[in-house]
Amino acid sequence: MMKNEVIEAIMNRRSCKSYLPDAVPQEIIDQVIEAGLYAANGRGMQSPVIVEVTDKALRDKIEALNSTYLPKGGTPFYGAPAVLIVLGDKSAPTYVYDGSLAIGNMMLAAQALGVGSCWIHRAKQVFDSEEGKEILASLGVEGDYEGIGNLVLGYPAGEPKQAAPRREGRVFKA
Repeated sequence: MMKNEVIEAIMNRRSCKSYLPDAVPQEIIDQVIEAGLYAANGRGMQSPVIVEVTDKALRDKIEALNSTYLPKGGTPFYGAPAVLIVLGDKSAPTYVYDGSLAIGNMMLAAQALGVGSCWIHRAKQVFDSEEGKEILASLGVEGDYEGIGNLVLGYPAGEPKQAAPRREGRVFKA
C-alpha cells in the first residue's frame, strides 16, 4: 500500500512522556503553531487561541497547577521544555472540537518536524481557576475562553513505543 508523508506522520506519531531538556528552536515551534491555526473549524470562526509557553518559571507554575488535579500529584508535563496551551472561545458553538482539531494538527506537525509531543489534559480546570485566569490576563488573553488542552513539545529522551495493534471491528460499511 502506497503511503505519503502525511499518512506516515499519522501512523508513526506516539505520545512522548520523557523529554530532553534541550529547547525546541523557535522556528519549529512557529511551524507547529501555524499547523494548529490551519486546523478545520466550525463555520470558519477560527475560535481556538494558542498560548506558547517556553519560559521555564511560567511553565513550571502551570505544571504545578495542573498537577493539583491529579490524584497523586506528579509532573504532568514530563519535563518538556515547551507547552502550547489551546483555549477555545466559548462563543463558538464548536469551540471544543475546533481546539481538539488544532491540537491534533499540531501533534502531527511536531511528528513531521522530528519533535515529540503529548496532549496533556486538565487545561479546563487550570484555566477555570482564579490563578489560571490571572496567568491568562497577565499574557493579554481576554475573553471567555475554556482550556481545551496543553500540548507539550520537546525532543524525546528515548525511542518511541511501537504502535499497539489496532482493534478489529471498529469500521462498518454500508
